[in-house]
This record gives sequence, C-alpha cells and structure tokens, in this order.
Amino acid sequence: MNRRAFALTFGLGLAALASPQAAWAEDHLAEAVRHTKAAVDHGKQGQAEVLVTHAESALTHAEAAQKGVYNIHVEQGVSHLKAAIAEGKKSNAQGATEHAAEALTHLEAAKKK
Repeated sequence: MNRRAFALTFGLGLAALASPQAAWAEDHLAEAVRHTKAAVDHGKQGQAEVLVTHAESALTHAEAAQKGVYNIHVEQGVSHLKAAIAEGKKSNAQGATEHAAEALTHLEAAKKK
C-alpha cells in the first residue's frame, strides 16, 4: 500500500509541475506576440529604434516560452526576432519590419497549437 500511495503522490506531483509550466509558457508567448505586434506597428512608421526595443522584449518572452514547451513556430519566431533586431540596429526599418512580421506569423501560429 505504501508503494501505491507513493506512486500516486509522485504522479500527481509531476502532473502539477507540468501543467503550470505550460501555462507559464503560454503567458510568455502572449507577451511575445504583444511586443512583436508593437514592433511591427512602429516599424511601419519608420521607427527602427522603437521597433528594436519591442523586438528585444518579444525575444526575451519568446525564448522563455521556448524553454517551457518546444514548438517549431516559436523557434522560427525567435530566429526572425533576432534578424529584426539586427536590421533595426542598422536603422533598416523596412527590413526589420519584414522580419518582425514574419516572427509575428510564427508566434501567432504557436499560440494556436
């Protein structure tokens, strides 16, 4: 009987740990999407510096979400956010916006799964 109680307790503990991790990843993903949208909006206005600020925040959240649950779309989003930041730092608002928009497409796809 002790083994059964231990197994049940252990199983419930693992389930409790896994569930908040997924919710935690979803929260980070939602924040990544929010900041990426802001980056795209500012990029369309030619504001490369502001785009970089939002893209860096989005990247932080996307990488945190990536640690919680692996998703190919999050991985692609991270890649495009890094490219958006690099282009934005070169004051290339158009190129940065294109990468941020692509990142947004992937991050939103990841949210749907």
